[in-house]
This record gives sequence, C-alpha cells and structure tokens, in this order.
Amino acid sequence: MKAFFFDIDGTLVSFKTHRIPQSTVDVIERLKEQGHFIIIATGRPKSIINNLDQLEERNLIDGYITMNGGYTFVGNKVLSKNPIPHDNLLRIITYTRQLQVTNVYMFENEEKYVVRKSEKYTHIFYDKLSIGYIPCSDESIEDALRNRTVYQITTFIDKGQEAILAPQIAECEITRWHPYFIDIIGKGNTKQKGIEAICKHFKINQQDTYAFGDGGNDISMLQYAGTGIAMGNAADDVKAQADYVTSSIDDNGIENAVKALDLL
Repeated sequence: MKAFFFDIDGTLVSFKTHRIPQSTVDVIERLKEQGHFIIIATGRPKSIINNLDQLEERNLIDGYITMNGGYTFVGNKVLSKNPIPHDNLLRIITYTRQLQVTNVYMFENEEKYVVRKSEKYTHIFYDKLSIGYIPCSDESIEDALRNRTVYQITTFIDKGQEAILAPQIAECEITRWHPYFIDIIGKGNTKQKGIEAICKHFKINQQDTYAFGDGGNDISMLQYAGTGIAMGNAADDVKAQADYVTSSIDDNGIENAVKALDLL
C-alpha cells in the first residue's frame, strides 16, 4: 500500500475556480479504492479547510497534516503537535506590533483570529484562498494568548523584514509561499515531519510515499517523499526539488502525473 500526500491551495484546489478539478477527484477515488492512503498536507488549520467537500463527502481522506506540520492527526487521534515557544511568540508580537502589520493566529483548539486587517490580507484570505471571515480580536494580544496555545502565525511582512525577524526567533521555522506573507511555526515543524508521523501510524515505508505540491512550504515533503511531484504552476525553486514535474492544476496535473508514473 502507498500513501499520497496532497497540498491544498494550488495543488488540489484551483486558485481560479476554488474547486478541485473533477479529474483529480476521480483519480483520488480510484487510488482509495485500491487501498492506498490519501493524506492532506496543508498550511491551513483544520478549521479553515473549507474547500475539500468533494473529497470529504466521499470519505476519501485518511488523515491531515495541518499548519505546515505543526499539528498532524488521523480521526480523533493526534499523531504529532508542536506549538510556538512562548518567548518566541512574545518576540513576534513585539516586532510585528512595531511594524503595524497583519498577523493571523491559529490555535490548537481550532480558534483563529486576525489582528489588524489589511488590503493584502483581504486579497489573500478572501480573494485568493476564499477562506472567508476570520474574527478580529477585541482583546490585547497578550490577554488573548494567556490560556491559548499558538501553533502558527501568518505574518504579512516582506523578505527584508523577515531577515530581521528570523534571528530573533531561533526556535521557530519560517516558510513562505507568497511574497506578501510568511508562516511561522515551531522549530522542526515541516510537512516532512507530518509525513513521518503518518508513515509511522499506518506502517508505510518512505519509498511508498508520493507528495504533490506547488509552494515553498511543500519543498520539505517533495524532498522527503519516495516520489515528490511538483505542479506545473509551481515556482522554479519548487520544481527543482521534485522528482517529477506535472502540468498545472488547471490542466489536470494530478491526473496526468498519476498516469505518467503508472500509479493506476
């Protein structure tokens, strides 16, 4: 048996239609029928995975790697989790407050909220990702976090600002798949870590894993999986880390890869 790991945005779900191409649904259904495992590997927390109904209503998903590997689970069983250390969290708050930029905080208990909404935030979360409403906290951020555990912060800063912040939060990982923002997660959290946890749980060999992705936060799993497959719409640096490059999501990329690699 094999395990197939799929990023969501730009890999499973089109940025143009906000839907999964029917060819992809059909291929995943056939893989599932053959006894293979279907795993989601995303930067989103489960609470804002709002675009996989075509798979979920068919019970095609076996597990989730969420928040870029910060929180991995199968059903009600948590396989791995690793929050942002509190002292690093306070440094992030201090720095981003000085910049007056947008932060989106994501918690273990599936709460999430945004601090200081902006035009860039609206463009990404509403227009590009079609996530919809995320509440804006009325509390001070310190009070809001007092009894909560943060697993990921999406911070709207550019690469120059990122270079200043990174040395201050050595116990965190920073990943970027868009020029507008970064995702900050606990040290060691990557989609690779999620794959390792899933493989251990289901007793799957690494060489029997296939990972599909298109963004910078997918590179770790493309490198680690037995076969890493980059979408045709991926950036060149992502494609360079893949074993195989397929066509774009809107040109039946997943179906074409599965056929080319003779997986069905």
